[in-house]
Amino acid sequence: MENAPTQASSLASGLQISEEVEQRFNLVKSVGEQCTHDDELRDLLAKKAAPVCYDGFEPSGRMHIAQGLMKIMSVNKLTSAGCRVKIWIADWFAYMNNKLGGDLKKIRVVGEYFKEIFQAAGMNCENVEFLWSSEEINARGDEYWPLVMDIACRNSLAKIKRCMPIMGHSETEELSAAHILYVCMQCADTLFLEADICQLGMDQETVNLLARDYCDDIKRGNKPVILSHHMLRGLQQGQTKMTKSDPSSAIFMEDEEAEVNVKIKKAYCPPGIVEGNPCVEYVRYIILPWFNEFTVERDEKYGGTKTYKSFEDIVTDYESNVLHPKDLKDALSKALNKILQPVRDHFKTNSRAKNLLKQVKVRIIYSQTALSKEMEALSVNAPNPASSAAGLQLSEEVENKYNIVRSIGEECIQEDELKNLLAKKPTPICYDGFEPSGRMHIAQGVMKVTNVNKLTTAGCQVKIWIADWFAQLNNKLGGDLERIKVVGEYFKEIWQAGGMNTDKVSFLWASDEINGRGGKYWPLVMDIARRNNLRRILRCGQIMGRSETEVLSAAQILYPCMQCADIFLLEADICQLGMDQRKVNMLAREYCDDIKRKNKPIILSHHMLPGLQQGQEKMSKSNPSSAIFMEDEEADVNEKISKAYCPARIVEGNPCLEYVKYLVLPRFNEFTVGTDGGNKTFESFEDIAAEYESGALAPEDLKKALVKALNIMLQPVRDHFKTNERAKNLLEQVKVIKCFSPCVYNLINHIACILT
Repeated sequence: MENAPTQASSLASGLQISEEVEQRFNLVKSVGEQCTHDDELRDLLAKKAAPVCYDGFEPSGRMHIAQGLMKIMSVNKLTSAGCRVKIWIADWFAYMNNKLGGDLKKIRVVGEYFKEIFQAAGMNCENVEFLWSSEEINARGDEYWPLVMDIACRNSLAKIKRCMPIMGHSETEELSAAHILYVCMQCADTLFLEADICQLGMDQETVNLLARDYCDDIKRGNKPVILSHHMLRGLQQGQTKMTKSDPSSAIFMEDEEAEVNVKIKKAYCPPGIVEGNPCVEYVRYIILPWFNEFTVERDEKYGGTKTYKSFEDIVTDYESNVLHPKDLKDALSKALNKILQPVRDHFKTNSRAKNLLKQVKVRIIYSQTALSKEMEALSVNAPNPASSAAGLQLSEEVENKYNIVRSIGEECIQEDELKNLLAKKPTPICYDGFEPSGRMHIAQGVMKVTNVNKLTTAGCQVKIWIADWFAQLNNKLGGDLERIKVVGEYFKEIWQAGGMNTDKVSFLWASDEINGRGGKYWPLVMDIARRNNLRRILRCGQIMGRSETEVLSAAQILYPCMQCADIFLLEADICQLGMDQRKVNMLAREYCDDIKRKNKPIILSHHMLPGLQQGQEKMSKSNPSSAIFMEDEEADVNEKISKAYCPARIVEGNPCLEYVKYLVLPRFNEFTVGTDGGNKTFESFEDIAAEYESGALAPEDLKKALVKALNIMLQPVRDHFKTNERAKNLLEQVKVIKCFSPCVYNLINHIACILT
């Protein structure tokens, strides 16, 4: 951000503040009930002739005077002081907050209606830009979404929940995942719009402070100045702010004169009491700033007509009962009607305005519906509904394809659906993916090669999702995207060297695909987030190697919603991932139920190979002895298998036997063991298990045969990484990357920030 304010105060910087700057400062400062740092605001106005001010609103129904008149006065003051005002029409935010049933068409109508009112009521729009959040974010998604994800990574879930008042919720309520995404996005808006000043209500202060905290976290010297305006009370006793759900609590911008009179007449206005008195507040925050005076017309016997120039004089008269509630109310009604008359006239005489108001009053307020058909179509790209597999006669070819595809999964959700799919669709789309995060072990390497080759043999088109943004969200490799990209390329190199048939395989970088199709992807993510409560999303923590009881960042809420959306973005018929990803795949099927989508993705969950040591449920890259890596030397493989847990006569929980079952047999269709009595070749795991449990097959013979088979599989990869220059270079980079711990990454990033 160019020419942004320094953190030093004007006094500390030695800057001489001119009379003109002081006048501009006083004008801008008068907008807010609270300003975070007066000195920062002075410095900004002294150094920048046209600072950028961020304001915004969530289109969600009719406009009351707190949104209308107060915003108009604030914007006019800011532009008079030389500010450029960017008004953020937060349509996607209204959608996430489920306003107007989450119908984006209706939200758009309300946004246009708000603009119409602002201009009709006297907003000076010469230095004002109205920006639709959906359009701006779509146009610059490659800047916006990495910023949102970084904010999510750097903030705990607990801290984000403390910002819930910005949406009218408390952190103790039942929240949806969208509420978490909303806060991270609103925090990003300030920086995305290059705002020098945030001019929002007091109820938005927590998220504005979050933006300043984020600046501290990334060592960004120029923080936005927070200018928080007063929140007008509702008209009834105890209403801390106006609410659209209770029309008697608010004056709306196109209310008729009679409606204003009735509402003010019935308003809470206790005699002699100023504190908590909405009528007195409206005089203070609307009438006096608008007219610079407040005139009360009375009969001479009650004191006669009196014009007040200051709020203090009004308070004095009201508290001493010199000014009666009825007289105050009559004067307030008259003043409000005078301000609102141009708006009424505009909405009666301007055909566009008339039509907008009609839609807002009738279509939106009185007939709110759930998600529109257009949004439902955007949410999924579904094939035509398939008929039930019951009674479907499968050809021999389809039966063969089914058996091949089914053999991949330890579990298949709805086998009939899979049969039906293969019978109806010659080239179904299969979604697979990985998070680039270090060296590749054989579970990721050999198993994926075997599974992908089976799928393509059965006619499937396989889309392998290189989840670089997901690795960043999960803070892999210190969240460094450059390093993550290197690891992704290294994985691709291994699979091709390891024998993957890539004729029907597409490798898709998540960041590239999402940036290219953000207009479809992010509304999907938001829809999934708003339809699922936090408890449901937290249960998906296992997909990132987390438990739902851990202290989580906001990123761990965003991640499952995005992974669920991936399935629909890629138009996947089959999800082929590990058992540890099952919960988020089930979330995708539940989402289909929720939006009444008949064609659900079929979940094919493959087995998770255990680590080599006793009790290790899966391989771990952080413990090299627990895993065979795809470019391990022959001696490394021999040593690791020789030390592996392999109890005699015990099959259950025996990693060496599991490797034979899930790696060797699927690759070679046989397993040959050399013993003192000669070689014996097994073609089924049941025969191997029987021999092993009986003691006829000894652990040492099993291990020798396993070592030999693994080394045969891995030798082409070793050769490739020794002879191919690109592969050699990638491997060296990956080994160096893995030498650094997260602490070292953080230190390096910290030093880099200081240097820049």
